[in-house]
Amino acid sequence: MTTSIKGVASPRQKAAPAVLVLEDGRIFRGRAYGAVGETFGEAVFSTGMTGYQETLTDPSYHRQVVVMTAPHVGNTGVNDEDPESGRIWVSGYVVRDPARVSSNWRARRSLGEELERQGVVGISGIDTRALTRHLRESGAMRVGIFSGDAWTGVRDEALLAKVQEQPQMKGANLSAEVATKETYVVPAIGTKKFTVAAVDLGIKGMTPHRMAERGIEVHVLPATATAEDIYAVEPDGVFFSNGPGDPATADGPVAVMRAVLERRTPLFGICFGNQILGRALGFGTYKLKYGHRGINQPVQDRTTGKVEITAHNHGFAVDAPLDKVSDTPFGRAEVSHVCLNDNVVEGLQLLDQPAFSVQYHPEAAAGPHDAAYLFDRFVSLMEAERA
Repeated sequence: MTTSIKGVASPRQKAAPAVLVLEDGRIFRGRAYGAVGETFGEAVFSTGMTGYQETLTDPSYHRQVVVMTAPHVGNTGVNDEDPESGRIWVSGYVVRDPARVSSNWRARRSLGEELERQGVVGISGIDTRALTRHLRESGAMRVGIFSGDAWTGVRDEALLAKVQEQPQMKGANLSAEVATKETYVVPAIGTKKFTVAAVDLGIKGMTPHRMAERGIEVHVLPATATAEDIYAVEPDGVFFSNGPGDPATADGPVAVMRAVLERRTPLFGICFGNQILGRALGFGTYKLKYGHRGINQPVQDRTTGKVEITAHNHGFAVDAPLDKVSDTPFGRAEVSHVCLNDNVVEGLQLLDQPAFSVQYHPEAAAGPHDAAYLFDRFVSLMEAERA
């Protein structure tokens, strides 16, 4: 499901014909956007009306072709301050009406130019509303985008066969492909109060920054980090990040998290980290029909009753009971947050030791700031443990 570029778009080629082929045979025809060639991935849709640059550079979107439900995309261009990582991670990009002109004082280039520069094959001019409804009804599925030599003279049946040859997202083990290879440190802003070991399963740049704002020195470790690697940092707390792929394949991180829980170190997990905590506690995980992706998802914090508008990017979820406290090898656990759209588990917390997680993205990049308090909750756990 890697991208294969057969030439890069020239200004004249940017309006070349392109075709999007879903694994069930549904076909959408439009125009090339970004690089010209072919790409494959899992077709998913994002409901965010802003924040496309953060979406594109979120490592959790590795091997996914993102369909934007907002019809007009690219109007603020691309800058050098907002990326969540060092590259675009989506394997393909689908928009209805790309902006012809970038209009923002921070813009350095257009979105189309950035997609082309990084070799990301996209398609524009299709009915993204119809495509989104199809994915809602039929579920996320494999997809291919073809333009230029990859499409010219090739029959639709041959393109469909290529799509159906690609591996499924279910069963994909992807964290190590997007995580850092070497440990690095994000220093605390102002006075250092705590040290946190953060296991990078596909971490976004804003997440350690949010901790640094609270006086935390963050040591970001590779996805393959062991418990010994974590405790060599002498952490006051341990963090497990967001990331791509099927949590059912993450046996290594699950084992490491269990070692952290055995030592009762304050622990916080986001997104993939929430699914890892679920597995560590003995719960199962499952693939959602079409997932949650966007910056307008309503979630209730069941510990306070407050409803938050939150940023999501997940296609898997934890299978934990909503109506009772569960006994686990590490004490009692309960569902702390739930999505109000479909009752999907959006957070877990242990009642007998300092550990909790959420399924969504509280760092607000891109997205609302309703859930920023969760970083303060993590600080409170470390303060209580130190006291």
